[in-house]
Amino acid sequence: MGSDTRAAAARPSLTQTVAVYLKPRVLVIMFLGFSSGLPLALSGSTLLVWMTEAGVNLGTIGLFALVGTPYTIKFLWAPLIDALDVPLLSRRFGRRRGWLLLSQFLLMAAIVFLGLCNPSVSPFPVAVGALLVATASATQDIVVDAFRVESLDESEQAAGMASYVAAYRIGMLVSTAGALFLVSGFQAFGLGHSAAWSAGYAAMAVLVLIGVATTLLAHEPEKSASAVAAQARETSLQRVVEAAVGAFSEFLTRDLALVALAFVILFKFTDALSGAMTAPFVIDLGFSRNEYAAIIKGVGLAATLIGGFAGGSLARAFSLPASLWIGGVAQGLANLAFSWQAVLGHDAAWLTFAIIAENFTSAIGTVIFVAYLSALCRNPLHTATQYALLTALAAFGRTYLSSAAGFIAAATGWAWFYAICAVAGLPALALLALLQHRGHFDGLAPAKN
Repeated sequence: MGSDTRAAAARPSLTQTVAVYLKPRVLVIMFLGFSSGLPLALSGSTLLVWMTEAGVNLGTIGLFALVGTPYTIKFLWAPLIDALDVPLLSRRFGRRRGWLLLSQFLLMAAIVFLGLCNPSVSPFPVAVGALLVATASATQDIVVDAFRVESLDESEQAAGMASYVAAYRIGMLVSTAGALFLVSGFQAFGLGHSAAWSAGYAAMAVLVLIGVATTLLAHEPEKSASAVAAQARETSLQRVVEAAVGAFSEFLTRDLALVALAFVILFKFTDALSGAMTAPFVIDLGFSRNEYAAIIKGVGLAATLIGGFAGGSLARAFSLPASLWIGGVAQGLANLAFSWQAVLGHDAAWLTFAIIAENFTSAIGTVIFVAYLSALCRNPLHTATQYALLTALAAFGRTYLSSAAGFIAAATGWAWFYAICAVAGLPALALLALLQHRGHFDGLAPAKN
């Protein structure tokens, strides 16, 4: 309870809460968030639109989901990023910024290459290009996560993540709707179908320069620079082994490590379980795809952005465990809005409210949860590896534990399904209570300035 008392006594003013988002370090993370969000759709939904227009068969299009694999296994090469320098770049800019610049240069090249491929001629080069984009993008994500954890003070982590999430979403919007509008515009100016798509992808590659400029203007995190100096006498192989093995062993020797890992897996489970069935639920109630898309892309996106900043403000106003309680309870209760939607049936006004509630509370939970994950990664010798592993565990709950959602919904009906989703948040809250009772957060709670 000591950390809660100290947090309440030092609760920041509104001016202080807003000011943290304007700090140079937080602004750097925001622009890097844009650079991270930009490429995701270029090897995903935007690419699928291009392939569909080019007449690629649906079976082949479906297989392109596999190009997202680098995002799920990126922890495998994270030790290299923790341990090795990039020739020339790291000597000039530092290890983290050197890797950032390398990943961004590779990303621009991969996007241009993908844009020069023609799906109507052969899908294979397109698949290679998409895989290259996804790999470069996943590498950039690894470095940005480590950079954020190491460069921000603990009291700035939630604000940094809120800014990152907002800019990430904007980057995704630019590479989806923005890219499609650009392609249409190039066609209106007389370019052929394939040339217009190539020009659209080239424009997206140019926008990666926003991330490059941000990296050049940023400063190498002091923690990373100190870690590099400490490794000066070790060989490259020794550093890679230390990053890979040390990331596991250092974490597992902590008190309540397994309980903390279980909490990491389960905290977003309530969200994942309900989110897996949102679209089928809405369509089953008789809403059209266009109605659903308008709500999700409109008020849903706005609620996500506002919720992200609200999560950052909560994390500054309250202690880390108190913030996790607020986020955990809120994202669980939001599911009950969908239970009532099942009772009401086709009611657009209530669906709008339910989507707003779900997106808003989910964003709050995400920002606070990431602040917790960041606090767990305290050793600069393997920040990238440890964070990549923790996010992989979180993805396990989101991807695999929620896979039974359809069977549960079919067996119980929609109203009870979403009630079950709300209850699914209780195991994580029980683990949170245990962690708090055993003093797990005493060494993690950020200082309030």
